[in-house]
Formats: sequence, C-alpha cells, structure tokens
Amino acid sequence: MAEPDANPTQGFKATKQQLGDWEPEQSYWRDNWAARPYVIADRGFEFYGPGYRYGFECARLYDGKQWAEAEGDVRSGWDSYEHRGSTTWEHIKDAVRDGWNRIAHGA
Repeated sequence: MAEPDANPTQGFKATKQQLGDWEPEQSYWRDNWAARPYVIADRGFEFYGPGYRYGFECARLYDGKQWAEAEGDVRSGWDSYEHRGSTTWEHIKDAVRDGWNRIAHGA
C-alpha cells in the first residue's frame, strides 16, 4: 500500500516506488502542477514539466545534500539540461525545487 501523500514542508511525499522512475513522477505532476503557487495561468504543464523532471533527476544525483548545498550546481546545470527548451532558470527554478523536494523529502 502506498504511503499517504503528505510532507510537512511541501504538502506532498513521494513513495519509495516513485524514487527511481520518472513516469510516476510525471503522472503526479501532470495531476498537481496547476495548484502550485508559482504557476502562471498562460503556461501549461509543458512549460513546467522539464523543471519537475530536472529537480527529480538532480535530487537523485545530489542524494543526501540539502537544496542550499546543491542549488548553485543545479542552477548552473539548467542551461545545459537537454529537456529545458527555451525556459530560463528564473522562470523554472520554483518547479525545479518542487521536483527536488518531492524526492529529497519523500524517502
């Protein structure tokens, strides 16, 4: 049975089964992205999705580090991230951190 969807800091939690596979995460974010406080009405999931995926991947890459420790590297890596499209860090950083937090605080 899956764990409840709760995290005291962000209001959600990834299950252990979700930690290694982007597909369940993508499904989660497709269902929940629109309710996030940073979402701008004229931008769809396709705009934010790469940020969630990058946060997911970075949380796994920097496993055990806090966001504050890794943020500089995560930020500098965004410009070369293959799935970023034309989105700038300033427009996507909140989605990246959301994706990171869901994985980093979900274990």
